[in-house]
Amino acid sequence: MAGGMAMSSELGMREYGGRITWFVIFSCMMAAMGGVLFGYDIGISGGVTSMGPFLKKFFPRVYNKMNEDTKISNYCKFDSELLTAFTSSLYVAGFFATFVASLVTRSFGRKTSILVGGVAFLAGSALGGAAHNVYMLIFGRVLLGIGVGFANQSVPLYLSEMAPAKHRGGFNNGFQSSIGIGVLSANLINFGTQKIKGGWGWRISLALAAVPATILAVGALFLPETPNSLIQRNNDQERAKKMLQKIRGTDDVQEELDDIIEASLISKATNNSFGKLPQRRYRPQLIMAVMIPFFQQVTGINVIAFYAPVLFRTIGFGESASLLSSVITGIVGTFSTFLSMIVVDRFGRRALFIFGGIQMFVCQVVIGAIMAAELKDQGTVPKGYAYLVIFLICVYVSGFGLSWGPLGWLVPSEIFPMEIRSAAQSITVAVSFIFTFIIAQLFLAMLCHLKAGLFFFFGGWVFAMTCFVYYFLPETKNIPIEKMELIWREHWYWGRIVSDDDK
Repeated sequence: MAGGMAMSSELGMREYGGRITWFVIFSCMMAAMGGVLFGYDIGISGGVTSMGPFLKKFFPRVYNKMNEDTKISNYCKFDSELLTAFTSSLYVAGFFATFVASLVTRSFGRKTSILVGGVAFLAGSALGGAAHNVYMLIFGRVLLGIGVGFANQSVPLYLSEMAPAKHRGGFNNGFQSSIGIGVLSANLINFGTQKIKGGWGWRISLALAAVPATILAVGALFLPETPNSLIQRNNDQERAKKMLQKIRGTDDVQEELDDIIEASLISKATNNSFGKLPQRRYRPQLIMAVMIPFFQQVTGINVIAFYAPVLFRTIGFGESASLLSSVITGIVGTFSTFLSMIVVDRFGRRALFIFGGIQMFVCQVVIGAIMAAELKDQGTVPKGYAYLVIFLICVYVSGFGLSWGPLGWLVPSEIFPMEIRSAAQSITVAVSFIFTFIIAQLFLAMLCHLKAGLFFFFGGWVFAMTCFVYYFLPETKNIPIEKMELIWREHWYWGRIVSDDDK
Protein backbone atom coordinates (compact mmCIF):
# COMPACT_ATOMS: atom_id res chain seq x y z
CA MET A 1 0.00 0.00 0.00
CA ALA A 2 1.11 3.53 -0.72
CA GLY A 3 0.88 4.55 2.91
CA GLY A 4 3.03 1.74 4.27
CA MET A 5 2.17 -0.79 6.94
CA ALA A 6 4.54 0.00 9.80
CA MET A 7 4.35 -2.54 12.63
CA SER A 8 6.18 -2.51 15.95
CA SER A 9 8.23 -5.57 15.04
CA GLU A 10 9.34 -3.99 11.76
CA LEU A 11 10.52 -0.88 13.61
CA GLY A 12 12.62 -2.91 16.03
CA MET A 13 10.48 -2.40 19.14
CA ARG A 14 9.67 -5.02 21.73
CA GLU A 15 6.02 -5.11 22.71
CA TYR A 16 5.25 -4.02 26.25
CA GLY A 17 4.18 -6.65 28.73
CA GLY A 18 0.76 -6.87 30.35
CA ARG A 19 -2.83 -7.78 29.60
CA ILE A 20 -6.28 -6.25 29.61
CA THR A 21 -7.45 -5.86 33.21
CA TRP A 22 -10.89 -5.24 34.60
CA PHE A 23 -9.54 -2.11 36.25
CA VAL A 24 -8.62 -0.50 32.91
CA ILE A 25 -11.88 -1.71 31.32
CA PHE A 26 -14.05 -0.07 33.98
CA SER A 27 -11.94 3.11 33.97
CA CYS A 28 -12.24 3.46 30.20
CA MET A 29 -15.96 2.65 30.22
CA MET A 30 -16.57 5.44 32.71
CA ALA A 31 -14.45 7.94 30.79
CA ALA A 32 -16.17 7.00 27.53
CA MET A 33 -19.43 8.32 29.00
CA GLY A 34 -18.15 11.61 27.60
CA GLY A 35 -19.02 10.20 24.19
CA VAL A 36 -22.56 9.44 25.36
CA LEU A 37 -22.99 13.13 26.18
CA PHE A 38 -21.93 14.16 22.70
CA GLY A 39 -24.05 11.51 20.99
CA TYR A 40 -27.12 12.23 23.09
CA ASP A 41 -26.98 15.90 22.20
CA ILE A 42 -26.60 15.16 18.48
CA GLY A 43 -29.62 12.85 18.53
CA ILE A 44 -31.78 15.04 20.72
CA SER A 45 -31.22 18.26 18.79
CA GLY A 46 -32.11 16.56 15.51
CA GLY A 47 -35.21 14.94 17.00
CA VAL A 48 -36.79 17.86 18.84
CA THR A 49 -36.39 20.12 15.78
CA SER A 50 -38.82 17.84 13.95
CA MET A 51 -41.43 17.96 16.75
CA GLY A 52 -44.37 20.24 16.01
CA PRO A 53 -44.90 21.59 19.58
CA PHE A 54 -41.18 22.43 19.93
CA LEU A 55 -41.13 24.26 16.59
CA LYS A 56 -44.40 26.07 17.36
CA LYS A 57 -43.05 27.39 20.68
CA PHE A 58 -39.54 28.42 19.67
CA PHE A 59 -39.51 28.55 15.85
CA PRO A 60 -43.05 29.48 14.75
CA ARG A 61 -41.98 30.60 11.25
CA VAL A 62 -40.61 27.12 10.52
CA TYR A 63 -43.75 25.56 11.97
CA ASN A 64 -45.96 27.70 9.75
CA LYS A 65 -43.91 26.95 6.62
CA MET A 66 -44.10 23.24 7.36
CA ASN A 67 -47.85 23.12 7.95
CA GLU A 68 -49.43 26.01 6.07
CA ASP A 69 -47.25 27.01 3.12
CA THR A 70 -48.07 24.55 0.35
CA LYS A 71 -46.08 26.41 -2.30
CA ILE A 72 -42.66 26.32 -0.67
CA SER A 73 -40.17 23.73 -1.92
CA ASN A 74 -39.82 20.47 0.02
CA TYR A 75 -36.12 21.25 0.26
CA CYS A 76 -36.68 24.66 1.90
CA LYS A 77 -39.32 24.06 4.59
CA PHE A 78 -36.82 23.92 7.45
CA ASP A 79 -34.49 26.69 6.20
CA SER A 80 -34.22 29.04 9.21
CA GLU A 81 -31.25 30.99 10.57
CA LEU A 82 -32.63 30.85 14.10
CA LEU A 83 -33.15 27.08 13.92
CA THR A 84 -29.60 26.52 12.70
CA ALA A 85 -28.34 28.88 15.43
CA PHE A 86 -29.98 26.58 17.99
CA THR A 87 -28.22 23.55 16.52
CA SER A 88 -24.83 25.11 15.90
CA SER A 89 -24.41 27.30 19.02
CA LEU A 90 -23.12 24.27 20.89
CA TYR A 91 -20.19 23.93 18.51
CA VAL A 92 -19.14 27.56 18.80
CA ALA A 93 -18.95 27.16 22.57
CA GLY A 94 -17.16 23.83 22.18
CA PHE A 95 -14.60 25.40 19.83
CA PHE A 96 -13.47 27.93 22.45
CA ALA A 97 -13.83 25.51 25.37
CA THR A 98 -11.44 22.98 23.88
CA PHE A 99 -8.50 25.44 24.05
CA VAL A 100 -9.22 26.08 27.73
CA ALA A 101 -9.54 22.32 28.17
CA SER A 102 -6.06 21.87 26.69
CA LEU A 103 -4.53 23.97 29.47
CA VAL A 104 -6.59 22.20 32.14
CA THR A 105 -5.71 18.76 30.76
CA ARG A 106 -1.99 19.52 30.66
CA SER A 107 -1.80 21.33 34.04
CA PHE A 108 -4.37 19.48 36.15
CA GLY A 109 -4.77 16.14 34.38
CA ARG A 110 -7.19 14.33 32.09
CA LYS A 111 -9.47 13.44 35.00
CA THR A 112 -10.10 17.11 35.91
CA SER A 113 -11.11 18.01 32.35
CA ILE A 114 -13.52 15.08 32.24
CA LEU A 115 -15.10 16.25 35.52
CA VAL A 116 -15.50 19.84 34.26
CA GLY A 117 -17.13 18.51 31.08
CA GLY A 118 -19.68 16.49 33.06
CA VAL A 119 -20.62 19.40 35.34
CA ALA A 120 -21.03 21.88 32.45
CA PHE A 121 -23.19 19.44 30.51
CA LEU A 122 -25.35 18.85 33.60
CA ALA A 123 -26.02 22.59 33.92
CA GLY A 124 -26.83 22.91 30.22
CA SER A 125 -29.30 20.03 30.28
CA ALA A 126 -31.16 21.58 33.23
CA LEU A 127 -31.44 24.93 31.47
CA GLY A 128 -32.58 23.33 28.19
CA GLY A 129 -35.30 21.29 29.85
CA ALA A 130 -36.63 24.35 31.70
CA ALA A 131 -36.38 26.78 28.74
CA HIS A 132 -39.27 29.23 28.27
CA ASN A 133 -37.82 31.21 25.38
CA VAL A 134 -35.30 30.71 22.62
CA TYR A 135 -32.58 32.64 24.48
CA MET A 136 -32.68 30.22 27.44
CA LEU A 137 -32.65 27.39 24.94
CA ILE A 138 -29.54 28.66 23.14
CA PHE A 139 -27.73 29.56 26.39
CA GLY A 140 -28.34 26.00 27.55
CA ARG A 141 -26.77 24.82 24.29
CA VAL A 142 -23.72 26.97 25.00
CA LEU A 143 -23.25 25.27 28.38
CA LEU A 144 -23.65 21.89 26.67
CA GLY A 145 -20.97 23.00 24.21
CA ILE A 146 -18.55 23.78 27.02
CA GLY A 147 -19.16 20.30 28.43
CA VAL A 148 -18.68 18.62 25.07
CA GLY A 149 -15.54 20.69 24.40
CA PHE A 150 -13.89 19.52 27.61
CA ALA A 151 -15.01 15.91 27.20
CA ASN A 152 -13.98 15.59 23.56
CA GLN A 153 -10.58 17.06 24.30
CA SER A 154 -9.75 14.86 27.29
CA VAL A 155 -11.56 11.54 26.84
CA PRO A 156 -9.78 10.32 23.66
CA LEU A 157 -6.41 11.16 25.26
CA TYR A 158 -7.40 9.34 28.44
CA LEU A 159 -8.44 6.22 26.53
CA SER A 160 -5.30 6.14 24.37
CA GLU A 161 -2.99 6.54 27.36
CA MET A 162 -4.75 3.97 29.54
CA ALA A 163 -5.14 1.26 26.88
CA PRO A 164 -2.45 -1.36 26.13
CA ALA A 165 -0.71 -0.56 22.83
CA LYS A 166 -1.93 -3.63 20.97
CA HIS A 167 -5.53 -3.03 22.04
CA ARG A 168 -5.52 0.78 21.88
CA GLY A 169 -7.70 0.91 18.77
CA GLY A 170 -10.50 -1.12 20.33
CA PHE A 171 -10.43 0.85 23.57
CA ASN A 172 -10.35 4.24 21.87
CA ASN A 173 -13.12 3.26 19.48
CA GLY A 174 -15.19 2.88 22.62
CA PHE A 175 -15.51 6.68 22.50
CA GLN A 176 -17.31 6.55 19.14
CA SER A 177 -19.34 3.56 20.36
CA SER A 178 -20.45 5.71 23.26
CA ILE A 179 -21.40 8.48 20.83
CA GLY A 180 -23.47 5.90 18.93
CA ILE A 181 -25.16 4.74 22.13
CA GLY A 182 -25.93 8.36 22.97
CA VAL A 183 -27.46 8.99 19.53
CA LEU A 184 -29.52 5.79 19.71
CA SER A 185 -30.73 6.57 23.24
CA ALA A 186 -31.76 10.05 22.13
CA ASN A 187 -33.62 8.71 19.12
CA LEU A 188 -35.53 6.20 21.26
CA ILE A 189 -36.40 8.90 23.81
CA ASN A 190 -37.54 11.30 21.08
CA PHE A 191 -39.72 8.58 19.57
CA GLY A 192 -41.37 8.07 22.97
CA THR A 193 -41.70 11.69 24.10
CA GLN A 194 -43.14 12.77 20.74
CA LYS A 195 -46.25 10.76 21.60
CA ILE A 196 -46.88 12.55 24.93
CA LYS A 197 -50.14 14.49 24.81
CA GLY A 198 -49.89 18.16 25.68
CA GLY A 199 -46.82 18.85 23.54
CA TRP A 200 -44.26 19.01 26.36
CA GLY A 201 -42.40 15.81 25.56
CA TRP A 202 -39.46 17.78 24.14
CA ARG A 203 -38.70 19.02 27.67
CA ILE A 204 -38.12 15.45 28.81
CA SER A 205 -35.87 14.84 25.81
CA LEU A 206 -33.68 17.83 26.62
CA ALA A 207 -33.66 17.35 30.40
CA LEU A 208 -32.71 13.65 30.29
CA ALA A 209 -29.25 14.69 29.09
CA ALA A 210 -28.66 15.15 32.82
CA VAL A 211 -28.51 11.36 33.28
CA PRO A 212 -25.26 10.66 31.38
CA ALA A 213 -23.88 14.02 32.59
CA THR A 214 -24.40 12.99 36.22
CA ILE A 215 -22.83 9.58 35.63
CA LEU A 216 -19.77 11.19 34.04
CA ALA A 217 -19.39 13.91 36.68
CA VAL A 218 -19.72 11.50 39.62
CA GLY A 219 -17.67 8.80 37.92
CA ALA A 220 -14.86 11.26 37.16
CA LEU A 221 -14.35 11.72 40.91
CA PHE A 222 -13.29 8.07 41.11
CA LEU A 223 -11.33 7.80 37.86
CA PRO A 224 -7.61 7.07 38.20
CA GLU A 225 -5.24 9.49 36.47
CA THR A 226 -3.20 8.12 33.56
CA PRO A 227 0.47 7.22 34.21
CA ASN A 228 1.46 9.60 31.41
CA SER A 229 -0.28 12.51 33.16
CA LEU A 230 1.22 11.61 36.55
CA ILE A 231 4.72 11.74 35.06
CA GLN A 232 4.04 14.84 32.97
CA ARG A 233 2.58 16.93 35.80
CA ASN A 234 4.39 15.78 38.95
CA ASN A 235 7.13 13.40 37.79
CA ASP A 236 5.70 10.99 40.36
CA GLN A 237 7.50 7.93 39.02
CA GLU A 238 6.64 5.63 41.90
CA ARG A 239 2.92 6.38 41.70
CA ALA A 240 2.99 6.13 37.92
CA LYS A 241 4.73 2.75 38.12
CA LYS A 242 2.13 1.43 40.56
CA MET A 243 -0.65 2.68 38.30
CA LEU A 244 0.96 1.04 35.26
CA GLN A 245 1.26 -2.25 37.14
CA LYS A 246 -2.38 -2.01 38.15
CA ILE A 247 -3.77 -1.23 34.69
CA ARG A 248 -1.46 -3.68 32.87
CA GLY A 249 -1.87 -6.54 35.37
CA THR A 250 1.87 -7.22 35.56
CA ASP A 251 4.98 -6.03 37.42
CA ASP A 252 6.94 -5.95 34.15
CA VAL A 253 6.24 -2.32 33.20
CA GLN A 254 9.69 -0.74 33.43
CA GLU A 255 10.21 -0.43 29.67
CA GLU A 256 6.88 1.32 29.16
CA LEU A 257 7.55 3.54 32.18
CA ASP A 258 10.98 4.50 30.82
CA ASP A 259 9.42 5.50 27.49
CA ILE A 260 6.84 7.65 29.31
CA ILE A 261 9.56 9.32 31.41
CA GLU A 262 11.65 10.01 28.31
CA ALA A 263 8.64 11.52 26.55
CA SER A 264 7.88 13.60 29.63
CA LEU A 265 11.41 15.05 29.71
CA ILE A 266 10.96 16.19 26.12
CA SER A 267 7.53 17.53 27.01
CA LYS A 268 8.84 19.60 29.94
CA ALA A 269 11.44 21.19 27.68
CA THR A 270 8.51 22.52 25.64
CA ASN A 271 7.22 25.75 27.19
CA ASN A 272 4.76 26.59 24.43
CA SER A 273 3.04 23.50 23.02
CA PHE A 274 0.98 25.47 20.50
CA GLY A 275 4.08 27.34 19.35
CA LYS A 276 5.88 24.04 18.70
CA LEU A 277 3.16 22.64 16.44
CA PRO A 278 4.27 24.39 13.20
CA GLN A 279 7.81 23.01 13.51
CA ARG A 280 8.96 20.74 10.70
CA ARG A 281 9.31 17.68 12.95
CA TYR A 282 5.62 17.91 13.90
CA ARG A 283 4.31 18.78 10.45
CA PRO A 284 2.79 15.35 9.65
CA GLN A 285 0.95 15.27 12.97
CA LEU A 286 -0.28 18.85 12.55
CA ILE A 287 -1.60 18.11 9.07
CA MET A 288 -3.41 15.02 10.38
CA ALA A 289 -4.74 17.01 13.35
CA VAL A 290 -6.42 19.35 10.85
CA MET A 291 -7.31 17.10 7.91
CA ILE A 292 -8.77 14.09 9.75
CA PRO A 293 -11.42 16.02 11.73
CA PHE A 294 -12.13 18.19 8.68
CA PHE A 295 -12.71 15.12 6.52
CA GLN A 296 -14.78 13.48 9.27
CA GLN A 297 -17.21 16.40 9.19
CA VAL A 298 -17.48 16.65 5.39
CA THR A 299 -18.41 12.97 5.05
CA GLY A 300 -21.97 14.30 5.30
CA ILE A 301 -22.67 12.37 8.51
CA ASN A 302 -24.12 15.50 10.08
CA VAL A 303 -26.83 15.44 7.43
CA ILE A 304 -27.92 12.24 9.11
CA ALA A 305 -26.94 12.95 12.71
CA PHE A 306 -28.47 16.42 13.10
CA TYR A 307 -31.28 16.39 10.62
CA ALA A 308 -32.27 12.77 9.96
CA PRO A 309 -35.86 13.33 11.17
CA VAL A 310 -36.00 16.55 9.14
CA LEU A 311 -34.61 14.76 6.09
CA PHE A 312 -37.09 11.91 6.42
CA ARG A 313 -39.93 14.41 6.71
CA THR A 314 -38.61 16.12 3.57
CA ILE A 315 -39.01 12.90 1.56
CA GLY A 316 -42.55 12.41 2.82
CA PHE A 317 -42.56 10.56 6.17
CA GLY A 318 -44.72 11.78 9.04
CA GLU A 319 -43.32 13.02 12.35
CA SER A 320 -43.52 9.68 14.15
CA ALA A 321 -42.26 7.68 11.16
CA SER A 322 -39.34 10.08 10.77
CA LEU A 323 -38.27 9.58 14.39
CA LEU A 324 -38.64 5.81 14.05
CA SER A 325 -36.43 5.88 10.95
CA SER A 326 -33.81 7.73 13.00
CA VAL A 327 -33.96 4.97 15.60
CA ILE A 328 -33.23 2.41 12.88
CA THR A 329 -30.22 4.35 11.58
CA GLY A 330 -29.04 4.77 15.19
CA ILE A 331 -29.12 1.02 15.77
CA VAL A 332 -27.15 0.41 12.58
CA GLY A 333 -24.55 3.03 13.52
CA THR A 334 -24.08 1.65 17.02
CA PHE A 335 -23.70 -1.94 15.78
CA SER A 336 -21.14 -0.98 13.13
CA THR A 337 -19.09 0.98 15.67
CA PHE A 338 -18.97 -2.04 17.98
CA LEU A 339 -17.82 -4.08 14.98
CA SER A 340 -15.06 -1.53 14.40
CA MET A 341 -13.93 -1.97 18.02
CA ILE A 342 -13.51 -5.70 17.39
CA VAL A 343 -11.65 -5.56 14.08
CA VAL A 344 -9.60 -2.33 14.21
CA ASP A 345 -6.60 -3.88 15.96
CA ARG A 346 -6.70 -6.88 13.66
CA PHE A 347 -7.08 -5.27 10.22
CA GLY A 348 -5.61 -1.85 11.04
CA ARG A 349 -6.79 1.72 10.65
CA ARG A 350 -6.04 2.19 6.94
CA ALA A 351 -8.07 -0.79 5.76
CA LEU A 352 -11.17 0.37 7.65
CA PHE A 353 -10.77 3.96 6.45
CA ILE A 354 -10.58 2.86 2.81
CA PHE A 355 -13.33 0.22 2.95
CA GLY A 356 -15.72 2.55 4.81
CA GLY A 357 -14.91 5.42 2.43
CA ILE A 358 -15.82 3.40 -0.64
CA GLN A 359 -19.05 2.26 1.02
CA MET A 360 -20.06 5.82 1.92
CA PHE A 361 -19.16 7.22 -1.50
CA VAL A 362 -21.38 4.74 -3.35
CA CYS A 363 -24.32 5.40 -1.00
CA GLN A 364 -24.07 9.20 -1.29
CA VAL A 365 -24.07 9.04 -5.10
CA VAL A 366 -27.03 6.66 -5.30
CA ILE A 367 -29.07 8.62 -2.71
CA GLY A 368 -28.38 11.82 -4.62
CA ALA A 369 -29.51 10.20 -7.88
CA ILE A 370 -32.77 8.96 -6.32
CA MET A 371 -33.53 12.34 -4.72
CA ALA A 372 -32.78 14.18 -7.99
CA ALA A 373 -35.03 11.88 -9.98
CA GLU A 374 -37.94 11.39 -7.56
CA LEU A 375 -38.21 14.33 -5.11
CA LYS A 376 -39.54 17.49 -6.72
CA ASP A 377 -40.27 20.83 -5.07
CA GLN A 378 -43.77 19.67 -4.20
CA GLY A 379 -45.10 16.21 -3.41
CA THR A 380 -43.23 13.30 -1.87
CA VAL A 381 -40.91 10.50 -2.91
CA PRO A 382 -42.78 7.32 -3.95
CA LYS A 383 -42.92 4.97 -0.98
CA GLY A 384 -40.71 2.31 -2.56
CA TYR A 385 -37.95 4.81 -3.28
CA ALA A 386 -38.35 6.35 0.19
CA TYR A 387 -37.69 2.97 1.81
CA LEU A 388 -34.71 2.49 -0.53
CA VAL A 389 -33.31 5.84 0.63
CA ILE A 390 -33.64 4.71 4.27
CA PHE A 391 -31.84 1.44 3.42
CA LEU A 392 -29.01 3.31 1.67
CA ILE A 393 -28.72 5.73 4.59
CA CYS A 394 -28.35 2.73 6.90
CA VAL A 395 -25.59 1.32 4.67
CA TYR A 396 -23.94 4.74 4.64
CA VAL A 397 -24.18 5.04 8.45
CA SER A 398 -22.68 1.55 8.86
CA GLY A 399 -19.74 2.60 6.68
CA PHE A 400 -19.18 5.69 8.81
CA GLY A 401 -19.53 3.71 12.04
CA LEU A 402 -16.93 1.24 10.82
CA SER A 403 -14.41 3.84 9.67
CA TRP A 404 -14.46 7.62 9.86
CA GLY A 405 -16.67 7.74 12.95
CA PRO A 406 -14.38 5.97 15.46
CA LEU A 407 -11.10 6.35 13.57
CA GLY A 408 -11.55 10.11 13.25
CA TRP A 409 -11.10 10.23 17.04
CA LEU A 410 -8.70 7.30 17.44
CA VAL A 411 -5.93 8.22 15.00
CA PRO A 412 -5.40 11.85 16.11
CA SER A 413 -5.35 10.85 19.78
CA GLU A 414 -2.60 8.26 19.29
CA ILE A 415 -0.15 9.97 16.88
CA PHE A 416 0.95 13.00 18.93
CA PRO A 417 4.12 12.95 21.09
CA MET A 418 3.57 13.90 24.72
CA GLU A 419 5.09 17.39 24.43
CA ILE A 420 2.37 18.51 21.99
CA ARG A 421 -0.34 15.95 22.78
CA SER A 422 -2.77 18.14 24.70
CA ALA A 423 -2.34 21.13 22.35
CA ALA A 424 -2.63 19.01 19.20
CA GLN A 425 -5.73 17.24 20.51
CA SER A 426 -7.26 20.67 21.07
CA ILE A 427 -6.53 21.54 17.44
CA THR A 428 -8.24 18.31 16.39
CA VAL A 429 -11.33 19.00 18.49
CA ALA A 430 -11.42 22.69 17.48
CA VAL A 431 -11.29 21.83 13.77
CA SER A 432 -14.03 19.25 14.33
CA PHE A 433 -16.22 21.81 16.12
CA ILE A 434 -15.68 24.63 13.66
CA PHE A 435 -16.58 22.51 10.64
CA THR A 436 -19.45 20.89 12.51
CA PHE A 437 -20.67 24.42 13.20
CA ILE A 438 -20.26 25.48 9.57
CA ILE A 439 -22.12 22.44 8.24
CA ALA A 440 -24.85 22.72 10.88
CA GLN A 441 -25.22 26.42 10.06
CA LEU A 442 -25.29 25.94 6.30
CA PHE A 443 -26.90 22.54 5.79
CA LEU A 444 -30.56 23.63 5.69
CA ALA A 445 -29.72 26.51 3.33
CA MET A 446 -27.57 24.17 1.18
CA LEU A 447 -30.41 21.65 1.08
CA CYS A 448 -32.72 24.42 -0.07
CA HIS A 449 -30.42 25.65 -2.85
CA LEU A 450 -28.44 22.57 -3.91
CA LYS A 451 -31.32 20.16 -3.33
CA ALA A 452 -30.26 16.61 -4.27
CA GLY A 453 -26.89 17.96 -5.42
CA LEU A 454 -25.93 18.21 -1.75
CA PHE A 455 -25.38 14.44 -1.66
CA PHE A 456 -23.03 14.62 -4.65
CA PHE A 457 -21.19 17.43 -2.86
CA PHE A 458 -20.51 15.25 0.17
CA GLY A 459 -19.80 12.24 -2.03
CA GLY A 460 -16.98 14.16 -3.71
CA TRP A 461 -15.40 14.88 -0.35
CA VAL A 462 -15.64 11.20 0.65
CA PHE A 463 -13.76 10.27 -2.53
CA ALA A 464 -11.06 12.87 -1.79
CA MET A 465 -10.56 11.76 1.83
CA THR A 466 -10.29 8.09 0.86
CA CYS A 467 -7.47 8.97 -1.56
CA PHE A 468 -5.80 11.06 1.17
CA VAL A 469 -5.76 8.13 3.58
CA TYR A 470 -4.42 5.75 0.92
CA TYR A 471 -1.43 7.94 0.10
CA PHE A 472 -0.62 9.86 3.27
CA LEU A 473 -1.73 8.03 6.43
CA PRO A 474 0.71 5.41 7.78
CA GLU A 475 -0.58 2.43 9.74
CA THR A 476 -0.51 2.97 13.52
CA LYS A 477 -1.69 -0.48 14.61
CA ASN A 478 0.35 -2.01 17.46
CA ILE A 479 2.73 0.97 17.75
CA PRO A 480 3.33 2.09 21.39
CA ILE A 481 1.98 5.60 21.85
CA GLU A 482 5.33 7.03 23.00
CA LYS A 483 7.13 5.49 19.97
CA MET A 484 4.70 6.76 17.37
CA GLU A 485 7.16 9.26 15.86
CA LEU A 486 8.98 6.36 14.14
CA ILE A 487 6.15 5.73 11.66
CA TRP A 488 6.60 9.15 10.06
CA ARG A 489 10.31 8.57 9.41
CA GLU A 490 9.48 5.29 7.69
CA HIS A 491 6.71 6.74 5.50
CA TRP A 492 7.34 7.21 1.77
CA TYR A 493 6.32 10.90 1.83
CA TRP A 494 6.62 12.15 5.41
CA GLY A 495 10.09 10.62 5.70
CA ARG A 496 11.32 13.36 3.35
CA ILE A 497 10.12 16.00 5.81
CA VAL A 498 10.85 14.39 9.16
CA SER A 499 14.41 13.19 9.71
CA ASP A 500 16.59 12.10 12.61
CA ASP A 501 18.22 15.54 12.54
CA ASP A 502 14.93 17.06 13.68
CA LYS A 503 15.13 15.25 16.99
